[in-house]
Amino acid sequence: MTVVSDIKAKRVTTTGALSVGRARIRGVTITASAGACRFTLTSGSGGETLLDLDVTASTTLHVFLPQDGVISAADPYVSAATNVTGATVYYA
Repeated sequence: MTVVSDIKAKRVTTTGALSVGRARIRGVTITASAGACRFTLTSGSGGETLLDLDVTASTTLHVFLPQDGVISAADPYVSAATNVTGATVYYA
């Protein structure tokens, strides 16, 4: 098996740019607080929605995207992080 690309990770707790440039999203881990959680990742601010996830209150959700993941042509941007304690975005 060959390595296609190195996977990196960025932890966030609020909305805003990941500041990693163009990236291929490979997965996310989201920890929700006591309220129902929503986590939305877009390609740049106001760009195409890449992931839009609802997470049950007080749980942790792991989402790993198959094959090559989802490409973000612009710097990935967390446009919603409602009741998110923390999220880790895995990218290449």
